[in-house]
Amino acid sequence: MQGPRGITEDEIISKCKTGNLKYQELLYKQFYGYAMGISLRYCFNRDDAMEVVNDAFIKVFNAINNFDGNKPFKAWLRTIVVNTAIDRRRKDLKFQMNVELDNAIPLGNSSNAIETLNAQDILKLMKALPPVQLAIFNLYEIDGYNHDEIAQLLAIPVSSSRVYLSRAKEKLRMLLRSEAENHGRTVR
Repeated sequence: MQGPRGITEDEIISKCKTGNLKYQELLYKQFYGYAMGISLRYCFNRDDAMEVVNDAFIKVFNAINNFDGNKPFKAWLRTIVVNTAIDRRRKDLKFQMNVELDNAIPLGNSSNAIETLNAQDILKLMKALPPVQLAIFNLYEIDGYNHDEIAQLLAIPVSSSRVYLSRAKEKLRMLLRSEAENHGRTVR
């Protein structure tokens, strides 16, 4: 992949490994939009997302010598951005996850409305989810983490991850039904 002025991604990364600030700035500018797109899925406002992106790039520049050039840089960056967003929210999420699982209400599968949404619809509706449900939905459905990995990232039981994902999907279904009713459509 070529960056500005015909400089390749490998060249930029190589120069970043030497601590060259000019190339760090080039790397930042080249991948800012990508990192921001990821961060916005985990943060409720643009300011928080920007802080996550900046923190993630600090981590990238501090650990760039550990980057394996045989693997895609975007995947490595994505992992850092996701982990930075989760780290930032971890303290808040711990306080919001104090739920008695014994008292949890099993949620039915009566609606498959979530499967009919396109990505833009889901992203728009996701902003209405509670933070814990949003984080787990993002990690599982969008970023492809499994429940064991999510539990480890958020320091919660695996069963909690499953419950929160189920609740997030049910809330999205309810939001979809409500939106469909407001527009005169029927949703199963």
